[in-house]
Amino acid sequence: MASVNKDAKGWRVLFVDSNGARKTIRLAGIPKMNKARAEEIGRYVDDLNGAKCSNGSTDRKTSLWLADIGQTLHNKLASVGLIDQRVSSTLGEFIAGYIERADVAPGTKMNFRTVERNLVDYFGADKLMRSVTAADAKAFRQWLQDNEEQAENTMRRRCGRARQFFAAAIKSKLIDENPFEGMSVTVNGSTDKERFITEAESQKILKACPDLQWRLIFSLCRYGGLRCPSEVLALTWENILWDSSRIIVTSPKTKRYKGHEQRVLPMFRELASVLNEAYEAAFDRLEDPSAVVSGPVVTRYTSADQNLRTTFEKIVTRAGLKQWPKPFQNLRSTRETELMEIYPSHVVVSWIGHSEKVARKHYLQTTDAHFEKAVAHQVAHNTPELTESNKPTKAKNPEKHRVLRGSPDTLSQVRRVELPRRDSNPN
Repeated sequence: MASVNKDAKGWRVLFVDSNGARKTIRLAGIPKMNKARAEEIGRYVDDLNGAKCSNGSTDRKTSLWLADIGQTLHNKLASVGLIDQRVSSTLGEFIAGYIERADVAPGTKMNFRTVERNLVDYFGADKLMRSVTAADAKAFRQWLQDNEEQAENTMRRRCGRARQFFAAAIKSKLIDENPFEGMSVTVNGSTDKERFITEAESQKILKACPDLQWRLIFSLCRYGGLRCPSEVLALTWENILWDSSRIIVTSPKTKRYKGHEQRVLPMFRELASVLNEAYEAAFDRLEDPSAVVSGPVVTRYTSADQNLRTTFEKIVTRAGLKQWPKPFQNLRSTRETELMEIYPSHVVVSWIGHSEKVARKHYLQTTDAHFEKAVAHQVAHNTPELTESNKPTKAKNPEKHRVLRGSPDTLSQVRRVELPRRDSNPN
């Protein structure tokens, strides 16, 4: 019969195993430990020890409890021979399986694999998940900065994904604590990577595009605010509602959120022209004139894993422009900034496909046009009068009102008004 007591080192469970040896299980380090919890563990230890002594099996309640306990307690029970050690997945094996099962957009899965490569490069694929400590996590972050030369936001994002992997390991009962917990992983808005692509620059890029397919890609990003490549490549002719001049955008990135699988945006004038041209080209390729154009709008690329950035940067260079960071996101950012000047914010974010908070933090920009508009507004209201020589006239001093300050001179200038004398003896 197991006994439970407390000494200077904390709560413990004592029992005699099948060989007659006295065993002690120290419960220090187990979260939320108190007398009731210690006695509960003692009862399960009794059942496990009884099954071990009789070569039998534990009851269902104990089996369920055993499957649900944390790794620390599991290790303590295994160390006294009551159970076998859990099979702990190695870092490489666990993360690869997690990514394979993840129901996320192709681009997100590609980003997961980047972090997987970083973790394996630093820790090694055979590193046990439960052997990674908080100190190891901090060292990994420093390694990203020193060896990978990652920017602050990139390190935060990658450590955030690493934390996500280890959170999944906790859920699988492989580890008790997340070594990346408490680490700053929130990505902050970065103005140094902002770039507003003006209409004049946009026209230069359109002229530099090698063909209609790339004019489509650029226009959908710059004037439709679509995510590239996921939303651009997911767009089909069935999503183009010609009668109502609207476009249904399917979003692989947000489809896991209920109600955010699709969104609808207007067929802006800049989009209508290029879509019409692309539709006519697709219709001309049909062998049957009575058939209906269907399928993807952009046909050159078929997978979101394909790299469109390299080709787009070449187009930007060909247009005579300097390349900018985050090429496709800044096209979305530019369009959202423009639309916010015309439409209510809640309408714009519904078209672009994110929250107002995300828009303010990562998308909306302060442009040169804002400064020019502010200066023009100020000048229009404060332009001085000009003389015949086109020199500003001196501002006239406003009329100064005399203020009584209590001096005799000032008081002497006040007009005296005679008041009627009041009779001291009224009738």
